[in-house]
Amino acid sequence: MKFGSVNHPDTIDFTLPQDHKDTLRVLSAKANGITPDVFVGCAKWNRADLKGFYPRGTKDELIYYASQFNAIELNATFYRIFPLEQFAKWYDKTPKGFKFFPKLNQEISHWKRLNATKDVVNHYLYNASHLKEKLGTIFLQMHNNFTPKDFDKVVQFIEEWPKTVPLAVEFRHTDWFNDITIAEELYVLLEENNISNIVVDTAGRRDLLHMRLTNSTAFVRYVGANHTSDYTRLDDWVKRLELWKTQGVKEINFFVHQNIEEASPLLSAYFIGKLNATLGCKLTVPNKPQQQSLF
Repeated sequence: MKFGSVNHPDTIDFTLPQDHKDTLRVLSAKANGITPDVFVGCAKWNRADLKGFYPRGTKDELIYYASQFNAIELNATFYRIFPLEQFAKWYDKTPKGFKFFPKLNQEISHWKRLNATKDVVNHYLYNASHLKEKLGTIFLQMHNNFTPKDFDKVVQFIEEWPKTVPLAVEFRHTDWFNDITIAEELYVLLEENNISNIVVDTAGRRDLLHMRLTNSTAFVRYVGANHTSDYTRLDDWVKRLELWKTQGVKEINFFVHQNIEEASPLLSAYFIGKLNATLGCKLTVPNKPQQQSLF
């Protein structure tokens, strides 16, 4: 994942900002003292991207991946709409408790730019529904050049979205967050429709680290820099997630990317170990016997 990459990560201030003032309000309204569901995964499971992760002789990458992680951020669905039979096969290959978090297809977000997308969305959702209870939150990622001038398209899209299907959204143009009036209108829209506001933590786009949750689900897309700072950044995230747990977060979806993706399982294993110790999770630590330092 090259988005937000920089040549010299040692020059970046990776301090997590304070939470947006309304994040506490949103979480406190949902607080019930229950330990949140926690899902951690990578963006892909194929051998080429996760080089070195699979033991010699692995015959089916997804089956092995799902034995090590409890979730996958399914980026493949951005590039093509898979037939329902494929979703059904993925369902059959994965264990109970595993979840897929598929990205909406580029025809919806990048080609049609949310304009007249109802039919393609319905087709996508019908196929994806064959993941049954393993279908996690679907996420929409808009192009960098999609600006608030098209806010009306966002409103229409969200109002047409089926309320029974969890959705998270990611906007990348800086005006969605730097224009306070626009940002507040967006947050209210998402909050009123129970849609998760994706938090993106990447080196070159610190403006996307808005720390504004709009429901009780924290959906975080973390991009490491293949640098020693990746460890301390994840330590800070563990502390923030621990705080959100006390405030009432019900679900945590955390997906680890790297500029060089082959390191993602290693970094994920470090993060999962910290989560287990701090939040009381009982997640499998991927490839624990083979664990080595990233750097």
